[in-house]
Amino acid sequence: MRLAAAIVVSSLALLAGTAAAQDEPAVEKLGGTLAKVRASGYVTVAHRETSIPFSYLSRVGEPIGYSIELCRRLVDAMSDAVGRDLAIRWLPVTSETRLAAIESGRADLECGSTTSNLERATRVAFSPVIFVSGTKLLVKRGSPVKSYRDLRGRTVVVTAGTTNEQTMRELAKKFGIDYRIVVARDHAESFAQVAAGKVDAFATDDVLLYGLIAQNAGRGNYLVVGEFLSYDPYGIVYRRGDPQMQRLVNETFRALADDGEIDRQYQRWFMKRLPTSTVGIDLPMSPQLESIIRAMAVKPE
Repeated sequence: MRLAAAIVVSSLALLAGTAAAQDEPAVEKLGGTLAKVRASGYVTVAHRETSIPFSYLSRVGEPIGYSIELCRRLVDAMSDAVGRDLAIRWLPVTSETRLAAIESGRADLECGSTTSNLERATRVAFSPVIFVSGTKLLVKRGSPVKSYRDLRGRTVVVTAGTTNEQTMRELAKKFGIDYRIVVARDHAESFAQVAAGKVDAFATDDVLLYGLIAQNAGRGNYLVVGEFLSYDPYGIVYRRGDPQMQRLVNETFRALADDGEIDRQYQRWFMKRLPTSTVGIDLPMSPQLESIIRAMAVKPE
């Protein structure tokens, strides 16, 4: 699905500063990311491999997921804005390497499950919010751990480079709870440590835990427990200090919200069977996210 012609013309006018009636977009006036992709003919998209259902690999190794589909729509808008079809080049990243990939120019977009916060906004730019999550704990069924308070004297695994790692360290310090934190490379490795009995719990965003459980054949053996330990709004990442790209990203997401495409993609990835599993996550959209998307669809005066 490509954006409506009216939206594309509007974006071109904003980016190139020319009349929408011109036959060719004034691509010579493009700068930043749009000039870069116009010259190369492709957009490098950084993606995660185990952030289910946002950005992960299909059975044939192709990046798929909710964030991936929204990024495909964004690449379509970039193609319209620069006046040529842009191919996608995929770049796998981890929680630790994702922001650096954008900062260094190795990737133009990062499409995964990345929390937008003030600290990260000093390094990169974020799209409007596409999901809201928070830290919870995954444990084996029958575990005595029902809350972070039950972790005293136990071990919890976190994934390197995540806000969840910071959350768990701050909780331990704030409440004086003596638990051991171990760090794994990615979410799949963190989950595997719980499955193998090497740790008592895995702390990350609740939706990612539900996704990992849905992918696992022994899904009945695991539970997501406890209260929310953090607030984590997700966004698509791109380079900061690029006003043309910022306008295009914001206008594209406004159009996707107004058209209902964000809601359709949500239904596909959160309410239906996952393409790599026999079940789905079955997680209705929260009232909070519904409100965010409604507000996103409103065109600025």
